[in-house]
Amino acid sequence: MIETSSADTATVATKAAAPDVTQEDDDIARPEATFRFTVQNISQLKEQVLSPACYVRCLPWKILILLRNTTTPDRQQQKALGVFLQCNGECDSPGWSCYGLGELKLMSHKPDGSHLCRKLHHMYHCKEDDWGFAHFISWDDLMDLENGFVKDDAITIEAHVIAEAPHGVSWDSKKHTGFVGLKNQGATCYMNSLLQTLFFTNVLRKAVYKIPTVGDDSSRSVAFALQRVFYDLQFADKPVATKKLTKSFGWETLDSFMQHDVQEFLRVLLDKLENKMKGTVVEGTVPKLFEGKMTSFIKCKNVNCTSTRVETFYDIQLSVKGKNNIYESFKDYISTELLEGENKYDAGEHGLQEAEKGVRFDVFPPVLHLHLMRFQYDPQSDASIKFNDKFEFYEEINLDQYLQEIPSIPAHYTLHAVLVHSGDNHGGHYVVFINPRGDGKWCKFDDDVVSRCSKQEAIEYNFGGKEDAPYLARRATSAYMLIYIQTSQLKYVLQECTEADIPTDLCERISEEMRYEMALAGSKYKGR
Repeated sequence: MIETSSADTATVATKAAAPDVTQEDDDIARPEATFRFTVQNISQLKEQVLSPACYVRCLPWKILILLRNTTTPDRQQQKALGVFLQCNGECDSPGWSCYGLGELKLMSHKPDGSHLCRKLHHMYHCKEDDWGFAHFISWDDLMDLENGFVKDDAITIEAHVIAEAPHGVSWDSKKHTGFVGLKNQGATCYMNSLLQTLFFTNVLRKAVYKIPTVGDDSSRSVAFALQRVFYDLQFADKPVATKKLTKSFGWETLDSFMQHDVQEFLRVLLDKLENKMKGTVVEGTVPKLFEGKMTSFIKCKNVNCTSTRVETFYDIQLSVKGKNNIYESFKDYISTELLEGENKYDAGEHGLQEAEKGVRFDVFPPVLHLHLMRFQYDPQSDASIKFNDKFEFYEEINLDQYLQEIPSIPAHYTLHAVLVHSGDNHGGHYVVFINPRGDGKWCKFDDDVVSRCSKQEAIEYNFGGKEDAPYLARRATSAYMLIYIQTSQLKYVLQECTEADIPTDLCERISEEMRYEMALAGSKYKGR
């Protein structure tokens, strides 16, 4: 048992409230709960006592109370009450972890009294399954009748717990969310997050199922490997493997994924799918969903000469540094650059001319991929660094003002996914928050663990710029990619995808492959 650092030991006095606390619903997978523990005969306390368990994220949480002898600043021995929050204390197996935060509150029974509150946060695991305060309150202050903490020789401690879904213990993602995660291969970083977003782009998933892959080499066909990943994500009960997909991708080692960023991976993957769809019933699906158009221009200031070029894009890179929010980034993207002095524009027969250079958006696609430029080269350190500056984005955005012409259908978009990175440019952890049905009900996909989460966790907590924030289990956490769906296209893009949408021959081929894998696994097991 360890006393938390000074940053966590802030004491807060709150006025006494009514003694009854309404317990949250009995869903043991719930993300948070409040519970109380009353200790009788407190004056006779000799050993530690544990409260009954309250289940949060399927793990038992208990209040632990004990006597401690502490030393005062003037080196006097002082008797104190220690209060801790224990998580999964009876589990002997190693390897599990669960991040939790909350508050411990010593209740005052006096109507005008003040409760004694202390906040905490901790990554619980087998070697540190409790966390709290060895000196929650001195024994003298506890017993002081003026404070009102003791009544009929009993005290009441209230605990409020908020926890993330645990790792390394029994957590049934399918049961609690309806979805499953992807196994972590160790170095594929952003890939799992991106694959989940593509899977939940339902109209793309249906098109991928319809790509003809009969006769393809299963170890080299990206299309078939992706079909299998999507099929398993849709029907499996356990986390899904991606080794065949990474092998088919042609980046022979897992280190290859470290050498490419998420934008490059996405472009290569979509390009492979687009080529494979050519000449089939789903030809054109990729550009129809993801392709936008913009016009690059150079306009001379003093002569009538303008150069324009229409370009297509599958994603937009938005600057984060020095920008407060997504609208400021779009404004910066379409801002013009003045070509003057030694940088004048060669206008052919007009010679060197002062000119404005910039881009204007013509059309935004139904599914809009926005890459936030969190990682950039720093000339001072001659290395790539991560900008974790605060950058706000929103559940709904309107981009009409950034188009050359006001569209007939508003460029109004709904946030579908937030890809998040924790750590620095040398490594870290990747998760994705997805709003599967576009209805504001979010889930967190953390490799093999999937859990329901609040809108606040998915959006506001990933703005960045908040170092050591207690609600974040990891440092430097911020969004690096956003996926928006045009609100008018939500029903189309997120249309239901059922087994009936999967060609029979593909189902049969996957079933055959699964039987082979099971037989192979069985023969290996017998050989042991």
